[in-house]
Amino acid sequence: MPDMIDLARQFIHALPHSVLLGMEPQKMVAGEAVISMPYNSALVGDPKTGVIHGGAVSSLMDTCCGAAVMSHPDNKGGTATIDLRIDYMRPATPGQTITAHATCYHFSRSVAFVRAVATDEDGAHPVATATGAFTVEAKR
Repeated sequence: MPDMIDLARQFIHALPHSVLLGMEPQKMVAGEAVISMPYNSALVGDPKTGVIHGGAVSSLMDTCCGAAVMSHPDNKGGTATIDLRIDYMRPATPGQTITAHATCYHFSRSVAFVRAVATDEDGAHPVATATGAFTVEAKR
């Protein structure tokens, strides 16, 4: 069986957008994924505060959720986002890495359901949370 982190790295590096955002997989096991995105001043949404743009956080969470689906033991193919709801709780602290942790909590024949949380170094207070639905393919 291939190493899941290597699969996650291949998945992320195949997506130019994810590469530009600097995403790096930290963990990928049986329906769970953790991906980090280092602070990058090019991703700032508000130059006065230095806070990372919400779109970059959204991309990180979407990619992490997809990776969680890809790593689910029942997954036999690829996946795509059907629906993703993100609730922004607070701005990420400027200069800090943002890390998303996603869990695929239900897997049906055609849809996988995922929850995720994004944090900076203050892991007790989320930057954002997400819930989503992703396609499930029949075979690889």
